[in-house]
Amino acid sequence: MIKLNVNGKDTEVDVDSDTPLLWVLRDTLGLTGTKYGCGAALCGACTVHLDGQAVRSCRTPVSAAAAGKITTIEGLSSDRSHPVQKAWIELDVPQCGYCQSGQIMSAAALLAHTPQPSDADIDAAMSGNICRCGTYQRIRAAIHRAAQLKSGG
Repeated sequence: MIKLNVNGKDTEVDVDSDTPLLWVLRDTLGLTGTKYGCGAALCGACTVHLDGQAVRSCRTPVSAAAAGKITTIEGLSSDRSHPVQKAWIELDVPQCGYCQSGQIMSAAALLAHTPQPSDADIDAAMSGNICRCGTYQRIRAAIHRAAQLKSGG
């Protein structure tokens, strides 16, 4: 049994220690907001937070996450009240939406460490997230808007 803290709740899972965190979240715990994209940590669709850092859950063994706090898109907020979620909705960011949970999680991690990011900060933090629909300009605008919302604006 592996002990995990997911979205603030302690749980135990009976899986092999090298099982990718993505499959534990989706298949064992039923948290399907985190998506499978490439399986090689290149697209960002599987991004979650581990101790506040954005990580690719498709390549993170569950054993590496056992000592930390895992946050998925479901744990970011229960009512879409996180500033990033508000900005995403306000600026109508998604098209197909498949990559968006990973995009949102990467953006939230960025804003947690860089409250007022520049375009260069955003580009660097989001460079590992691929959007096949090409909503990059709206994603950047939404991150700037989320920074405003977070600071009370």
